[in-house]
Amino acid sequence: MKNIQCIYLCLVVVILMNSCSYSSRQATRLLKESAQGYDIIVIPGVPLENGKWSAYMKARIYWSKYLYDRGIAKNVMYSGAAVYTPYPEGEIMALYAEAIGIPKEHIFSETKAEHSTENLYYSYKKAKKLGFNKIALASDPFQTKSLRRFAYKILSPDVGLIPIVYDTLEAMKPKMIDPEINYQRAFVKNFVPLPERENFWKRLRGTRGLDIDTNAYK
Repeated sequence: MKNIQCIYLCLVVVILMNSCSYSSRQATRLLKESAQGYDIIVIPGVPLENGKWSAYMKARIYWSKYLYDRGIAKNVMYSGAAVYTPYPEGEIMALYAEAIGIPKEHIFSETKAEHSTENLYYSYKKAKKLGFNKIALASDPFQTKSLRRFAYKILSPDVGLIPIVYDTLEAMKPKMIDPEINYQRAFVKNFVPLPERENFWKRLRGTRGLDIDTNAYK
């Protein structure tokens, strides 16, 4: 009986994950629809892990380079505060992006966001303030789809969505490098991790986009 319940639970989780994520076919379609290009794309942050980028961070940064190299993104904004480590995610990702060949003048950072909804909201507002009009979110298929409703309802139905096409990243692997960066350049003094500053319910509000500072980047 317990085995049956376990199998059922696993099936429910898989179904829910699939319903909240773009399939490879859908991601490829959205990529083709983005051929007209965007002034800037937003890349949500990933924490630095023991002084190195994780597979998740590497995938997002190389996806942004792919989009930049093909003219789909004229500029890139990496978003994320110092949330779980004393290194602002937006700044760390910007250092890696420059190290793999994206020109520095086309790289921007947003370092206020502590949740995915804030990554998109603050980056969108900052991009608008900088004079960019055509803006898109580019991340993994799960995060991109989970932020779709927030993007359209809170920001604008014109926000583009460009989920990672993993087959494309796989084909890029032979040319992917793992550069060294001086991550200490982004070090934040007197850092306190988010779980020590906010309880679970407060963090949940942030995840749902209920604690956004609407005056940011005005």
